[in-house]
Amino acid sequence: MPFVQTADKTELHYTDWGQGRPVVLIHGWPLSSSMWEYQAAPLVEAGFRVVAYDRRGFGKSSQPYSGYDYDTLADDLACVLDHLDLEDAVLVGFSMGGGDVARYMSRHEGQRVGKVALVSAVTPFLLKGPDNPDGVDGSIFEGMIEGLKADRPHFLYTFSKGFFNAGMLNFQISDETRQQFMIEGLKASAKATIDCVEAFGRTDFRGDLRHFTVPTLVIHGDADQTVPFEASGKRIPAMLPGAELKVYEGSPHALNVTDKQKLTEDLAAFARI
Repeated sequence: MPFVQTADKTELHYTDWGQGRPVVLIHGWPLSSSMWEYQAAPLVEAGFRVVAYDRRGFGKSSQPYSGYDYDTLADDLACVLDHLDLEDAVLVGFSMGGGDVARYMSRHEGQRVGKVALVSAVTPFLLKGPDNPDGVDGSIFEGMIEGLKADRPHFLYTFSKGFFNAGMLNFQISDETRQQFMIEGLKASAKATIDCVEAFGRTDFRGDLRHFTVPTLVIHGDADQTVPFEASGKRIPAMLPGAELKVYEGSPHALNVTDKQKLTEDLAAFARI
């Protein structure tokens, strides 16, 4: 089983499939690289080398007690890129993973990167405040942490409803898919799961975006209940005038599942240009 070791001896599990231009898939919270099951193989078949890794504390990677801040997570991403000697890579950051990408672009000056895709991403800054009135109230993140501490399985299963926009009138997602979300989330360290809420809920990436000098694609569902479009994807083109924005009308946060074929095709087309 392939692993790369970080500066603090954390072991990051990764998969490395195919040949061609590297596409690096960075997963969201509270999942692992397995969330990309509907994109990874089709992208390989489309002619790309697809790399996906588990963030520290999640999936099959080590579960250290600390290191869940974005500086460390960006350094972890750098370890993966360096270990595999990837060049001209397309970084695809989903949800929390968009923050890993943003911090990497500033902290590591975008080395080895040719393009960036932000999918349902937490960028530019989620926390509402006087200088960020379109953000999300901090009580939301506090409630998430309280729920995780009180009953993590129950919280994750309940949280999955909004993640997929599952409901009585929406039969697009099976209950088994929601259970899979919960099970995958429970594989993660409880400490990592909680610390990462603090990280993605309170980290300001507006300064990081100024370091994007490569073609950037932003994909977001306008019915996202987890990372609201108005607080995130909608705002990025104003900060990155050259960025391309694709809005998936009526789609939720989990575009990797609900819009799997469309997302795969859009990522492949973007990476191929």
